[in-house]
Amino acid sequence: MLKGSQDLTILGIETSCDETAIAVVDASGGLASPKFRVRANIISSQIKMHAPYGGVVPNLAKREHIRNLPIILEQALRKAGIGDPQKEINAIAVTVGPGLEPALWTGITFAQKLTQEWNLPVVAANHMEGHLVTPLLGPRVSKVAFPLIALLVSGGHTEIVLVKSWGKYQVLGETVDDAAGEAFDKVARMLELPYPGGPEISRLARTGNRYSFSFPRPMLQQKNYNFSFSGLKTAVLYQLRDLREQKIPFSKNDIAASFEDAVIDVLMLKTMRAAAEHKAKSIIVGGGVAANTQLRARMRDAVKKEKQNRALYLAPLSMTGDNAAMIAASAYFHAVCDDFANWKKLEAHATLPL
Repeated sequence: MLKGSQDLTILGIETSCDETAIAVVDASGGLASPKFRVRANIISSQIKMHAPYGGVVPNLAKREHIRNLPIILEQALRKAGIGDPQKEINAIAVTVGPGLEPALWTGITFAQKLTQEWNLPVVAANHMEGHLVTPLLGPRVSKVAFPLIALLVSGGHTEIVLVKSWGKYQVLGETVDDAAGEAFDKVARMLELPYPGGPEISRLARTGNRYSFSFPRPMLQQKNYNFSFSGLKTAVLYQLRDLREQKIPFSKNDIAASFEDAVIDVLMLKTMRAAAEHKAKSIIVGGGVAANTQLRARMRDAVKKEKQNRALYLAPLSMTGDNAAMIAASAYFHAVCDDFANWKKLEAHATLPL
């Protein structure tokens, strides 16, 4: 239906966790020089609803997605100026994984309904590929040099990926236990900070002394590119226990800064080592933790000091979290290759690999 076409308008649907999101994105340039124009990117967050539980409750997220999807769709189409979706949209993209299966199924079912109503092809999108291509949604980014190394850091995933071209990915390393974002949230709970914990840790860390506590840098000396943050989290737990038992005054800001510094050391150093080993011409950083100010600054400094003329592409701050624009953008690379799914056979995959 769309074979050979490089100018497409794609409707993206994202419900992998607790954000209900729909976007309309114009895409052009093909695989060689992709360009994106976000016409609408509507997100309905459930943070306040899940905050009392200290994390996302899957069935509660599912209920809210079902309620919000029709409302978000209407808002997205209106903002994008779409009058007749059947004629003005070329394809639908929906996240099928990884994520929470009850949440994923709501987006899939909704996409199947639209596919039937509008008679449009559908792309089964990978949530992590969405985070990987998010920097392309920033200003003046299109022709990225390959090979590139991508650091993808979020609440549920921490991965280093070798990208040889759009659509060709090799995961070099991933977390063997807690993801970086998950560790941030767990340490935030230890410090009795509100949910979500990641932004709260970063807020406190800005005025803390990162040298106050010497926390471990897990797996940093190992030659592989895997991550483990469970031991670091436990080290913080024991440090807090000892301080409280001995009634030693301490600053939460210092704990936050020291913990954050340890995480960033591991993320940054492993990414830079992978880039050097694979002679990467570019580095991409995406995912929710990519919003961390210190991570962004440290990555910029590392690339600059390296003096290898490697380009660094950071996800736009406004799109580091889960959104549907990234889903539509990632789907474009499949659509231009005529890689569409059978809408009747779409399924949710909680642990879908990149």
